[in-house]
Amino acid sequence: MKISQALDKIDEKQLFVPAFQREYVWKRDDAKQLVDSLIKEYPTGTMLTWETNNPPELKGPHKYDEKQGAVRILLDGQQRLTTLYMLIRGGLPPYYTAPEILNDTRGLHVNVETRELEYYKKLKMENDPRWQNLTDIFQRKIRAKDVVRALEDKGEEVTRERDDLIDDNVKSIENILDREFPEQTIPVKATIREAIDIFYKVNASGVSLTEAELALAQISGYWPQARDTFKAKLTELESRGYVFKLDFVVYALLACLHHSGSNMRLLHDQANDAPIRAAWKKLEEQTLDYVANIMQSHAFVDHTDEINSVYALIPIIAYCYQQDSHLSEMQIKKLVKWFYYSQIRYRYISQLPQKLDRDLRVIEESDQPFDELLQVIKDERPLEIVADEFVGRAISHPLFPMMRWYFKSQGATCLTTGVKLAQPMGKKYQLENDHIFPFSKLRDAGYGKENRLKYSLAQEITNRAILTQIANRAKSATNAEDYLAEIDDMNPDALAKQCIPSDPELWKIENYEGFLHARRTMLANALNGFLSSITETKEAEAPITLEEMIAEGESEELEFKQTLRWDIKEAKVNKGLEQVVVKTIAAFANSYGGGTLLIGVSDVGEAVGLDNDYASLGDADKDRFEIHLRNLFADAFGQNFTASKLKIAFPEVEGSEICQIDVRPADAAVVISVADKNGLKSEKLYVRSGNSSPEMPMSEVQAFLGKRFGSTALL
Repeated sequence: MKISQALDKIDEKQLFVPAFQREYVWKRDDAKQLVDSLIKEYPTGTMLTWETNNPPELKGPHKYDEKQGAVRILLDGQQRLTTLYMLIRGGLPPYYTAPEILNDTRGLHVNVETRELEYYKKLKMENDPRWQNLTDIFQRKIRAKDVVRALEDKGEEVTRERDDLIDDNVKSIENILDREFPEQTIPVKATIREAIDIFYKVNASGVSLTEAELALAQISGYWPQARDTFKAKLTELESRGYVFKLDFVVYALLACLHHSGSNMRLLHDQANDAPIRAAWKKLEEQTLDYVANIMQSHAFVDHTDEINSVYALIPIIAYCYQQDSHLSEMQIKKLVKWFYYSQIRYRYISQLPQKLDRDLRVIEESDQPFDELLQVIKDERPLEIVADEFVGRAISHPLFPMMRWYFKSQGATCLTTGVKLAQPMGKKYQLENDHIFPFSKLRDAGYGKENRLKYSLAQEITNRAILTQIANRAKSATNAEDYLAEIDDMNPDALAKQCIPSDPELWKIENYEGFLHARRTMLANALNGFLSSITETKEAEAPITLEEMIAEGESEELEFKQTLRWDIKEAKVNKGLEQVVVKTIAAFANSYGGGTLLIGVSDVGEAVGLDNDYASLGDADKDRFEIHLRNLFADAFGQNFTASKLKIAFPEVEGSEICQIDVRPADAAVVISVADKNGLKSEKLYVRSGNSSPEMPMSEVQAFLGKRFGSTALL
């Protein structure tokens, strides 16, 4: 079949790609090599097609109609044909949408005199008419004579030989449309299973598909909607910062069903259909979210890009699946501790299937699997972190995310804004990795790229602090000596919680390497202590008293209100104050840890009691006051939320009865209806920021919902 005919058949809905095929994964270098081979008339492989009137699920929006009769299914050659479609047509084939194209290979240019292929480079191509977009040549928008004329207009001499060369090269590109793609055809009588088996055998003999991708093709044969079903869940997880490929799902299914990491053939047979659907239902509805919550709340992992191998999550998923997502606090701690060591000791960097096999057997058979798995790592590498491990290590080293996780676990804050690293919200408060000693200053001091050793020290992770984006932009290239002195004066605990040496002498650029040495030691000691203590048994601390809580003052988790509805200044009822209380409750519910609102406590922490509010309700007592509160909250949030997420009590502090409202974190975002000055109501989302409850800007709502709740669900 000619290339032009194949593209026409795609447009005419006669040639389709089955849903069980993997996505388009070719990169620009692949496209260049394909076109180069076609121009030079080198072999470029064959197509494997299957003509059938009973096709499997098709990739893209088109649904097969029996009235179409027999259609061709492209089983092998999709990457090449998709690339050619984009380069020749200039658009996407109908079986793909833009978000599905990870690497857009359009825009390839060719030098029609030298046949050199490159993607557009302005300096190189802007004023050189020999460089033309391949798509324009294929679509006959550019001809050889146009290039020759443009060269002559620039004053260049175009000899007969040069003219012929350009003409021949343009024709060799145009002739690609008439090149034959040898086609191998599966007989019409073949069943879907037989076609998939042939597809498997063709790909298994090469290197084009992984074992997991081939297994997914087999699964899609007996469960046509599998790929789209998996992708929908992966999209949801991605909104929370957890990005996985489809092969990760296959590994998870294999682990949960067969406790294997290597034998993908166990998933091939159609007998797996019902078990896989059942396993996926449990993974989708329970296990994957449970694991993501553990990793975020207990391991402080906000993004999978912090993880050197996401496959370390496979044993965790298998264990949580096995335990029906009900783990004790100690089980979670052991799991987290093993995860940390799996990262800093590169457990899954090599021999992934074999290591998963071993680890998953332990998960299946052991009563204390993560104790045993930690011993496996210890048998291979020492667990203790030594200071020298930091020398010359850049942020790509797994010790750096370990530093971030540790800082967040200790309640560390951005050095300048004071925002907790564990709970930043909004784009301006995204976390960034800042050079404590600015590279521009270090470069001037001899730590530039010309000296590789010195340069590696300038980029070392011990010269990094975690800041919010807004703080990092404001800091710019401030001298470390001045910057750290300002932080130490403004927020001295901030330096200690990020293991930054407190000796001002070490902040001077001439003592930079002394600073690195000191911080390496601090970090090694801190990380070792932290990792060791994760599963240590400690005596339970005495619970903080209400008086102690009030003495500590307002915070992200605590707020005071002198009254619910009585306006002290105006000496009358002000229902607007009730709405302020409602906003505060909503903000606590939208936070990660909830919070406590104390009514009857002044801004300075003085317990003044509820007498004014009681009087405003007709000499009420605490029972009537509570009924009023619950009605107020039920109107704002609904009965279910009020009953399940709010605990109301009336403790006595310093001889005065106050109201304590404990707010549990909501399961979905809590929005409230707020009226403006004209009485027009609109829904608003409130969050905690320090000791206040501001409205979340609309531009940041979607990102917040994805991170906090894993979806855009609203209560």
